[in-house]
Amino acid sequence: MPRHKLSDLTQALDRRILILDGAIGTMIQQYNLTEEDFCGTLFTNWPVKLKGNNELIALTRPDVLHDICRQYLEVGADIITTNTFSAQRVSQADYQTQDYVEQINRAAARIAREEADRMTTLTPDKPRFVAASIGPTNRTLSMSPDVENPAYRALTFDELCDAYEEQMMVLADEDVDLYIVETIFDTLNTKAALMAARHVKERTGKHIPIMLSVTIADASGRTLSGQTLEAFLASVQHDEDILSVGLNCSFGAEDMRPYLRDLANIAPYYISAHPNAGLPDEEGVYTETPQQMADAMKGFVDDGCANILGGCCGSTPAHIQAIAQMVEGRTPRKRPAEGKIDWLSGLEGFTPLPGTFMNVGERCNVAGSRKFLRLIKEKQYDEALGIARKQVRDGATLLDVNMDDGLLDAQEEMCHFLNLMASDPEVARIPWMIDSSRFPVVEAALKCVQGKCVVNSISLKEGEEAFLAHARTIRQYGAAMVVMAFDEVGQATSYERKIEVCGRAYKLLTEQAGVNPHDIIFDPNVLTVATGMKEHDRYALDFIEATRWIKQHLPDAHVSGGVSNLSFAFRGNNYLREAMHAVFLYHNMQEGMDMGIVNPASKVMYGDIPADLLALIDDVILCKRDDAADRLIEKAQQLLAEKDKAPATQAAPQVDRSGIALEERLSTALRMGDDEYLEADLHEALTAYAAPGDIIEGPLMKGMQLVGDLFGQGKMFLPQVVKSARTMKKAVAILQPYLEQSKQANAQSNGTYLVATVKGDVHDIGKNIVAVVMGCNNFNVIDLGVMVPADQIVQAALAEHVDFIALSGLITPSLDEMCHTAKALADAGVDKPLFIGGATTSELHTALKIAPLYNGPVFYVKDASVNAVLAMQLMGSEHDNIVANNARRQAELVAEHDAKKRKQAAEQQAAAATVADVRVSACNCAEHNHSSHAHDAADDLLHIDWANEVLPRPTYMGYHTLPHISIAEVRPYINWVYFYNLWKVRRNTDEARRIQAEAEALLDELEKRHYMQAEVGFYPAYATGHSIVLPGAVGGRDLELPTPRQARPAEQGAPRLALCDFVAPRPYQDYIGVFALTVSPSFAEELEQVKQQGDDYHALLMQGVGDRLAEATSEWLHREVRTKLWGYAPHEQLSMQDLARAAYQGIRPAVGYPSLPQLKLIFPVSKLLNFDTLNMRLTENGAMYPQSSICGLYLSSPHAKYFAVQS
Repeated sequence: MPRHKLSDLTQALDRRILILDGAIGTMIQQYNLTEEDFCGTLFTNWPVKLKGNNELIALTRPDVLHDICRQYLEVGADIITTNTFSAQRVSQADYQTQDYVEQINRAAARIAREEADRMTTLTPDKPRFVAASIGPTNRTLSMSPDVENPAYRALTFDELCDAYEEQMMVLADEDVDLYIVETIFDTLNTKAALMAARHVKERTGKHIPIMLSVTIADASGRTLSGQTLEAFLASVQHDEDILSVGLNCSFGAEDMRPYLRDLANIAPYYISAHPNAGLPDEEGVYTETPQQMADAMKGFVDDGCANILGGCCGSTPAHIQAIAQMVEGRTPRKRPAEGKIDWLSGLEGFTPLPGTFMNVGERCNVAGSRKFLRLIKEKQYDEALGIARKQVRDGATLLDVNMDDGLLDAQEEMCHFLNLMASDPEVARIPWMIDSSRFPVVEAALKCVQGKCVVNSISLKEGEEAFLAHARTIRQYGAAMVVMAFDEVGQATSYERKIEVCGRAYKLLTEQAGVNPHDIIFDPNVLTVATGMKEHDRYALDFIEATRWIKQHLPDAHVSGGVSNLSFAFRGNNYLREAMHAVFLYHNMQEGMDMGIVNPASKVMYGDIPADLLALIDDVILCKRDDAADRLIEKAQQLLAEKDKAPATQAAPQVDRSGIALEERLSTALRMGDDEYLEADLHEALTAYAAPGDIIEGPLMKGMQLVGDLFGQGKMFLPQVVKSARTMKKAVAILQPYLEQSKQANAQSNGTYLVATVKGDVHDIGKNIVAVVMGCNNFNVIDLGVMVPADQIVQAALAEHVDFIALSGLITPSLDEMCHTAKALADAGVDKPLFIGGATTSELHTALKIAPLYNGPVFYVKDASVNAVLAMQLMGSEHDNIVANNARRQAELVAEHDAKKRKQAAEQQAAAATVADVRVSACNCAEHNHSSHAHDAADDLLHIDWANEVLPRPTYMGYHTLPHISIAEVRPYINWVYFYNLWKVRRNTDEARRIQAEAEALLDELEKRHYMQAEVGFYPAYATGHSIVLPGAVGGRDLELPTPRQARPAEQGAPRLALCDFVAPRPYQDYIGVFALTVSPSFAEELEQVKQQGDDYHALLMQGVGDRLAEATSEWLHREVRTKLWGYAPHEQLSMQDLARAAYQGIRPAVGYPSLPQLKLIFPVSKLLNFDTLNMRLTENGAMYPQSSICGLYLSSPHAKYFAVQS
């Protein structure tokens, strides 16, 4: 048994805040252990390096582990963790030490147990507890490691569960007091750990409580696998052994605070937190001092959010000692009797509002959709996933998935498709309903779902024993369940049988299976009416009456049904069917029906049904007349519709160009980017040249060389070059079959150039331009696209034997991903020249952070044209000189940077000494507390006399959607200067006018079939010194928007600005606005189609126009806000020139722009709007899709102005 009783632990938690230990890995690093230390005598001559496998020191250097445990206990830790974070066979397999799992766990647990018991003996009034550390492993069950195969999983649920169970059995045997499942990034992994703990409890009889600690991936407050904290809690709430939930890693305490507050607000458990010691600096060092960390964590205590506090990465015994001293005498959070956990979850939590109807999408059902069945049989999974996505967009609150077909492997197809659904954030956002009559399929599916889903269905058909076994299994996986009104006798068709079966099932589930009544959903069987058989006439009415009875007699249970069954007698008459469904649901919802499996795209509303038809349907549904069915059938004949006929098309006339020389035609086509007659000219060339390769080597290559020369000389501009590249690509595609026939497909090129936008970033304009320019210069370009993970880049580099690798990124988090990718390439032995480019990259960052991680030369390329010139030079005789000069330049940059940092450190040290002297002086003489010698940090901040300011109230609170903004309306607001900059042409030149004319022509077409859309919200707000707080804005909870402040003023004597300066502090009542805008879904879809068709020029032109439309819409929308929606400047009359110089009152700082440079602020802002309505998505790093999207704030103060934080 555990050394301490659970009651000992809970009593201690109720009395005081307990202290958890700090980082073990950080401490191990301080011992400077060598490879020999990690190997010891047990692992001599091991086939792989073991240094870094920290868990091994329990076997090879137990003295170090004893010392670390002892240090943490002696400074005040109440709970110490075992050094077993990665001590299961999944992680240990990386070091080929998986067969030592038992020994590692046993040794680590014994060391922690011995040290904790030793300290308890010294202080018997303060028992010390041992928490067995269970890490997430280096695998994820909810995501694919292969971007090309999103349904693939590197590990199964059962494999992970078995690995955890093996580890936990040993830890339980060594008398640990609790498990801490920590650094959780995937809830499905956590479910496997919880299942393993359940198995250990059943095998040993030991009840070991569980701490769960989540790591948040970014400022969105989500895990790496995409779940919100609310969704996470909903997903694990079924486990009765959970003692506490909390957060660790990812952030320092300051950044963690709002998320911990949210967690404490809803969780019915104790709350833990062990943040990092701040954030790592450029060298990866955690710089937060013990006192700084304790001061930051004091906020947890002040908020009433703390029961267990400790440290993660970068923390040491000194940090834990400071935290222990800080909490001394402070009151712990009182554990609530009940929480506010959502009922179901996908990536987000879901609880229906009282009286609302839950619409279960039915189209991903092979039994109910012939199209879906065909797609699954033909393995057209992307199109099948599109059906799921459409249902979400049409308003489904749950998605039903069924693969029960005699010609399908239902279990394999179910798991494959659920894994695929998990890869689509839009589909994964809402809860799912696993639908199968085969229980092995159900259980296999439950092992694929990280959220809390619904199983459809179980019944008493096979008797009570099987019924209870199925219910218990579903409960163990944390799912709700649909219970069919079906028993050993058969299907319940009458009212009396329906309530008999449902009442019996409810009693069994709640009294014997331990199922929460909230997780019981009865389906009293929707059966077909108007069949011509009298015994079927009451089917609808009996269902309605059974619903009423269930709601009255079976507390908290839900009612659902497959609504489409009702109208099977009218197959082929969709309007009538949908009308019948609407009437049936109307009557059932009056009686409390909660949910139904229906088509969410149904357009027929109850109130829109003509009165005569409504009366006929009512008669059938409520069984009012004997001839009701006959009358409805007669009406159905009048509702059949006719199909439209498709219009005919005409062929384009042919033009004779035979008078122009063939070579001139081909050269001109490439130079002008004109492919209208390309195919005809190339077929003529095939008869004129000896081999198809000669066409490429001859006129086509000469034409492209001319294009490259003209571009290098500045005599051709980027739009023309892109067109030329597109034409060349089409030419090669036309010739490809002939090249293969003549075995000349491998024509000589300047080299192979691999380019990718790194993981987490969706921006591709710059990358696309580079790819086109390189293609123009006769390089074989391998474009991996956007959001490309490091392992895929490594794989492609090795497989394709590339000569150059280029990494692109626009957002700040991409810098870290570039470092990770460079390291991965180096680890794989790749040393080809690495090019780094993108808006956030810099020469210094490349030299300081990326180059040291890579084996070969790393070049910072500022401009697209540099790539081609540099690559060709590196392929020639100048290679060695260029590499040496680049290395010399990078060494100089690093040296300058280091010298600058040393100077700054010295200045800060001197300033700190001065402040210390002032503080000593102040302490010695109280009357000098406000001495003019002490520096007042507020002297250089903006001061506004808020008592005399007008704080206008917006016209509404919350957010409103502007679903259709005409492109014609916003088009006049386009600022073409930025468009010219994109294409690198000068204003008022022929090229600028030419490219604008093409854009204008494109706009003429786009405004006919597309539009813009936006959301604008207004909320009460107040400012702190570093943020804007929106009280009660999200689910009744405060939302804090951090606003970075300038480190230095923009000019001498000016204040250091932050956006919070322009919002009034408490007690004044001020407001802010938030907005998001983007292109229409149709625009985004057309752009993707253009890209897939390989039309590079058109794609770049359309993307550039889309970006300008987004900025124009932002300008137009801000005017609407000032004059109407907020209305603080109703009489404003400004010209376009006035708008361009921001002559209006108030500002609209956008996320990612100079005054809000941190892209991750978009996550809290997004909580105030509904991005789903706009079909906008966010990557894990905060990049928006579609790319032509903007999100930001509105501030109304007349003092507000634009500024750059980094000025």
